[in-house]
Amino acid sequence: MRRLLFFGAALALAACGAQQPKHLAEGPWQGQLLREDGGKIVFNFEVQDSAGKKTIYILNAGERMLVDDVRQEGDSVFIRMPFYDSEFRTALQADGSLEGRWIRHLADKDQSITFKGLPGIAERFPATEPPKFNITGRWPTCFRYPGREDSSMAIGEFVQEGSNVRGTYLTTTGDYRYLQGVVSGDTLKVSTFDGSFAYVFTAKIENDSTLGNGKFLQGITNKATFTARKDSSARLQDATTIATVKAPDTKLDFTFPDLNGQKVSINDERFKNKAVVIQISGSWCPNCMDETKYLSEWYKQNKDRGAEIIMLSYERTTDFEKSKKALASFVDRFNVTYPVLITGVTPADPQKAEKTLPQLTAIKGFPTTIYLDRQGIVRKVHTGFNGPGTGEHYEEYKREFNGLMDELLK
Repeated sequence: MRRLLFFGAALALAACGAQQPKHLAEGPWQGQLLREDGGKIVFNFEVQDSAGKKTIYILNAGERMLVDDVRQEGDSVFIRMPFYDSEFRTALQADGSLEGRWIRHLADKDQSITFKGLPGIAERFPATEPPKFNITGRWPTCFRYPGREDSSMAIGEFVQEGSNVRGTYLTTTGDYRYLQGVVSGDTLKVSTFDGSFAYVFTAKIENDSTLGNGKFLQGITNKATFTARKDSSARLQDATTIATVKAPDTKLDFTFPDLNGQKVSINDERFKNKAVVIQISGSWCPNCMDETKYLSEWYKQNKDRGAEIIMLSYERTTDFEKSKKALASFVDRFNVTYPVLITGVTPADPQKAEKTLPQLTAIKGFPTTIYLDRQGIVRKVHTGFNGPGTGEHYEEYKREFNGLMDELLK
């Protein structure tokens, strides 16, 4: 009798439509960040299941960024980005989609924006009509921000195949990493998202050499307008002239704690008679991530030649423990084996150079890289970094870096 009653209760639950726990669907997804001004930043990601554990790959052109901190509790899904101290707090809906917030944890506050995730959609932007133009090439671009009299310059570099576009913007302090999108008719749309950069660019292609009515949505609230004209000869300011040493034959003199609180100085025995690369960096900086990924591998292959690297980190907080926490996943992800030091100075501090490296005229961009010869003399200061999203510029950087290091290691 008890078995019959139990069986009858189970049937009753089934008849009443008892809900089974929902799960994060595998396969392609479209992500949407919905701004309060009505703007929408679209990106793509992919969900995979490995041995019962969900992982996500953020997709931008040629990049697949692994996100392996994915946790589900009931209908709630929590996704923590591997860098930049940002996360998604979401809930699975009846149709299998995700709704929630993308949250950026800044030094003194949190910022957040509405997020929607749509399963089964691999498309970023629809190409509703054939492209009227091909925008492949270099596009010097003038960005203007509301309430500011000044403007900023960048060079867009795009490759278009059919309707599909990939590319980036180059600036004097680095690149905008991987941009992906479409040309639909006479409209350009490209975007990127990596946990820090959340950008979308739209423009009307007026003719073969002119972009007009450009709109640039940056993150949660920032925005700008832009215009551009194609020019294959466009160049940016020489990256070695943006920040320099105040006097020739300069030697640096600094001491900062590493992540364990141990003081490390450029004057330590470890760095004597070595060619040393100094990274001015931060865990919040996407271009710094790209540089660190490259330098970490290079160091393992070349440290026995007499090379050393030191990262000087400028975090968004002066609190040592918070800075250490922000850097820990950054260091772990790229298996950084050279010293990472916490300066205790924020990137927004207008006196960051005076407080940390007074031998420099300024620190105007992240990353900035300083090269010392075996006598400890500064031989080059380079502002910015052209990462793998810049194609040939990245290959040129590697050639120049290795050529310079070969000279310094002689």
